[in-house]
Amino acid sequence: MKLVFCGTPRFAVPTLMALQEAGHEVALAVTQPDRPVGRTQELVAPPVKQRALAAGIPLTQPDKIRNNADFRAQLESIAPEAIIVVAYGRIIPPWMLTLPRYGCINLHGSLLPKYRGAAPIQWAIAMGETVTGNTTMLLEEGLDTGPILLQQAVVIRPEQTAVELYEELAAGGAPLVVETLEGLATGTIEPQTQDHSRATLAPLLGREDGRMDFSAFTATQLKNRWRGFQPWPGAFTTLNGKKLIVHRTDVAETVPPDAHAAAECGRLVISDQRIFVACAGHTWLELIELQLEGKKRLPAAEFLRGMPAGIRLG
Repeated sequence: MKLVFCGTPRFAVPTLMALQEAGHEVALAVTQPDRPVGRTQELVAPPVKQRALAAGIPLTQPDKIRNNADFRAQLESIAPEAIIVVAYGRIIPPWMLTLPRYGCINLHGSLLPKYRGAAPIQWAIAMGETVTGNTTMLLEEGLDTGPILLQQAVVIRPEQTAVELYEELAAGGAPLVVETLEGLATGTIEPQTQDHSRATLAPLLGREDGRMDFSAFTATQLKNRWRGFQPWPGAFTTLNGKKLIVHRTDVAETVPPDAHAAAECGRLVISDQRIFVACAGHTWLELIELQLEGKKRLPAAEFLRGMPAGIRLG
């Protein structure tokens, strides 16, 4: 098919590569503008742009697409049979939805209707799911509400973080998009309406999502949120008014010694150079690697030097 590909981050790159390898003509890659990154604010090209340039694919980076007459004319002149959308980061306007013969096909990193929204991979882990996956769907004006084309289930391993699952779903989703195009072309795929009553949301993450609330969440829930919110916003609390980043943590399988004396949520117990914190539901979380604001990252035993007992976090 003749295609237009819309995508921006690394998650979209395997699909772009797979479409080319399958023999499709990617007539245009559409990605977001270069953005300033880091302390130097140096402009960095998005991964899809880097891949498109390396592969000789025509590229455009419009600031806006909804009322962009030049961009619309460009797509209409191409007359793509399908528009593939993978983590593009822009709402697709109605004129684009109706332009191609086979519609706008989206790869979404969850088993819809679960986890509609901007951060499905992160929230699936944070909510303790053991299975997630990829969905290809036909885009419509609602947020991830369009008909399902194909789905692919993926097991979430107990210690897997969002960073690791992101790579796995990106790799697995690429052949799923190719298979979806084949099914649409041969008429073997029948779009299925989503059960909207089962929908859950996965909103864009904010900094405060990483704040550890020891009275609201059990140790297992906090561990899941730590896994899900990697690399950002991570997991953090406060210690004596300073930000404390938790880089590694685990659920305590047994109640630490002297736990009865510090059952208040957020209270620390120190035992054998290990740090435990009381959480909701009479559960305990071990803090394995920490970093106090302005200090370097340390394992618990080194972090403890000079720290008094009986401290409460948060």
